[in-house]
Amino acid sequence: MHQEMIGLTIAGLGVLGLGCQWLAWRMKLPAILLLLIAGLVIGPVAGIFNPNILFGDLLFPLISLAVAVILFEGSLTLNFAEIKNVRKNVKSIVTIGAIITWIITSVATHYLLDFSWSLAFLFGSMTVVTGPTVIVPLLRTVRPQAKLANILRWEGILIDPIGAIFVVIVYEFIVSSSKMHSLAVFGLMLLVGLVIGAIAGWLIAYVLRNHLLPEYLQPFAVLAVVLGVFAGANALESEAGLLAVTVMGMWLANAKDVDIRHILHFKENLTILLISGLFLILASRIELADFHALGWGAITLFVVIQLVARPASIFISTMFSQLAFKEKLFLAWVAPRGIVAAAISALFALKLMDDGVAGAQLLVPLTFMVIIGTVVLQSLTARPIARLLGVAEPSPKGFLVVGANDVAREIGLALKKYDCRVVVSDSNWDYIRAARMAGLETYYGNAVSSHADEYLDLIGVGHLLALTPDKHFNAVAASHYETDFGQRNIYRLNGRRHNSGLEKHSATQAHSSAVLFGDDISYKKLASLMNQGAEIKHTKLSDSFTLDDYYQQYNSGLVIPLFTVDLKENIHPFTVISKIDVKAGWTIIALVKDAD
Repeated sequence: MHQEMIGLTIAGLGVLGLGCQWLAWRMKLPAILLLLIAGLVIGPVAGIFNPNILFGDLLFPLISLAVAVILFEGSLTLNFAEIKNVRKNVKSIVTIGAIITWIITSVATHYLLDFSWSLAFLFGSMTVVTGPTVIVPLLRTVRPQAKLANILRWEGILIDPIGAIFVVIVYEFIVSSSKMHSLAVFGLMLLVGLVIGAIAGWLIAYVLRNHLLPEYLQPFAVLAVVLGVFAGANALESEAGLLAVTVMGMWLANAKDVDIRHILHFKENLTILLISGLFLILASRIELADFHALGWGAITLFVVIQLVARPASIFISTMFSQLAFKEKLFLAWVAPRGIVAAAISALFALKLMDDGVAGAQLLVPLTFMVIIGTVVLQSLTARPIARLLGVAEPSPKGFLVVGANDVAREIGLALKKYDCRVVVSDSNWDYIRAARMAGLETYYGNAVSSHADEYLDLIGVGHLLALTPDKHFNAVAASHYETDFGQRNIYRLNGRRHNSGLEKHSATQAHSSAVLFGDDISYKKLASLMNQGAEIKHTKLSDSFTLDDYYQQYNSGLVIPLFTVDLKENIHPFTVISKIDVKAGWTIIALVKDAD
């Protein structure tokens, strides 16, 4: 292949990956579903892309390194302090439930597809993981009750790195057995992975804790160490690298007094790039004949995974929990497979094929069939099933407040009084700490980041208030969440006066409808008034105390209406063009400054 064509092909993969990611965001679908479909189209269907020809001998090392980075990223989210606070049934699902799923899937794979026991057990271990990248988009669409959403969300976060370790251990045991090695060799693999990973994690934590690297070098340094640890562990003992990088990530996630924000932000962009490229490459390598070779046994296996393995794991692992039968039924239906399953299957399929293991080439198409089947089936049916079982949330009343500054915190506390969920988000730690001390639920990070897309829990939240001092960022946040909440539920501070009368200086009707409180009400003005003693007050109207009486009461001072609360405690923000028919019994929330 000519060098120009190689460059054009790699650039085309980037553009195609971006298109799939964007379309998935617009359609509220897991991105890997569209990436896998696109890979099948450009590979076996159209025949315009062949990774084996493009990358040659570099294909296996590139896939191995990409999987190592993805597993390291997943393990960075596994904080032991958070595991302690997770509900008891989540712990049971990711331990007892995962083992039950593994056993049932493995047995079914052996008998239905005539896989060897070792290959069947390996496939079973690959399909126990779900992951936040497939669960979170599904939950935003389905909107189950908060309790169920939290169980599924935490299962996805915890099972990713735990499942990866499980796959590596099963594979290493298979390899050591196939080569007639003793259990001592298998133990050596585990020892190398654990020791190398722990040492690397301690070393990076020490460097970060003592500020021995400038901030801008930290993400690059950690990435270089991850790749070095992976390659070094594999050099010392074959297949110990994945376990080593996973242990390294877990160590960093739980290290005290270590700030890994820059690493997390860097890995967001890197992981998106790796996932997009990896799955386009993996899907394009599949031969359509492999799907045909699987036959009806694969369809039957999918039915067993969906209707036998998952329900059995849920009902047995939650046997002594307080969950109702309908809640267990919903959990038993929702378990889409994700990134780790696809990446691990491709990686180990290549290894086993090199070792001459019969049937190893069928691991990838079988895993992809499970991923596509679970994502498509559950995306289409989870919401109707949640409604049928009565476990779907009603229309979400809560608010995501972008900004945790003084103004945003006061407004968040005012809204919280009306039995609705309020989440404040900010990248300023001092603001977040003050919000937590005030009793507000927080998300520490950029609300429009890919990390927020995966980990920001929006169950029960249906409105956005963008209240930062930066009106341009407010507009970006409003645009970002428009598909989640709908344009009518997006509100932002603007504070721009339109004095020129020129069209280029005026906002469109669509954007004007979202401007909060008044066209000349900016963050600066609200903060200044609060510093001068203005307070947010709640006043209930009645037949004898109307809205006109309310304004007359503060005639000598300053009053800026912020929200009104109806009889059902639905909150309606005042906007530039809002025409709210305030009735008796409603409550006015306003920023009031009494006359001096």
